[in-house]
Amino acid sequence: MIYCVEDDRSIRELIIYALQSGGYEAVGFSEGTALLAALESRLPDLILLDIMLPGEDGMEILKKLKASVKTRHIPVIMITAKSAEYDKVLGLDSGADDYITKPFGIMEFLSRVRAVLRRAGNARSVSELSAGRLKMYVDRHVVLADGKEVALTLKEFELLKYLMENTGIVLTRDRLLEKVWGYEFEGETRTVDVHIRSLRQKLGEAGSVIETIRGVGYRIGGKA
Repeated sequence: MIYCVEDDRSIRELIIYALQSGGYEAVGFSEGTALLAALESRLPDLILLDIMLPGEDGMEILKKLKASVKTRHIPVIMITAKSAEYDKVLGLDSGADDYITKPFGIMEFLSRVRAVLRRAGNARSVSELSAGRLKMYVDRHVVLADGKEVALTLKEFELLKYLMENTGIVLTRDRLLEKVWGYEFEGETRTVDVHIRSLRQKLGEAGSVIETIRGVGYRIGGKA
């Protein structure tokens, strides 16, 4: 499934037609609110996002997508009439996977779509993480501690995943709140401590790989 957010109806319909002709399932939206609502029920494989939109512009929507644990993995191609180098750099630095400037040829457009989907598929195929006596199978949402499966809540899983993805790096409580709970979370850093404590209890001795860095935060270390 590919979602396209484009306020110009004729361009939106052309993109959807091109995608469907290329064998993809595609749905179009005229503004960001409809996109965010659709994401609640189904996550797409790719989002095509115009910058100049009514209400929130594409850059703001992109930041929201990349700030959410639920949607940050979805590749995004920015499609816009803006061709200035600054706009391209801003989009790419904000997490966009590619940037296509209007007007564009359909063949090139489909080629870029295929390339981004291919890269995203390759990235998702690396779905196994390990640290000490812990193993995580990301796509299956399975965690093994000393070879035994451990039942974790969604947030515990996401917290452990982020720690394992950054093995050896000290992560502050604020950064963990931002990356796991999102920019708009209004809780306090104690939330992280509570989840870390719960993780250690559930993981047993294998949980000792989660190190406390006094006064700073946590990291996954190398000890078993």
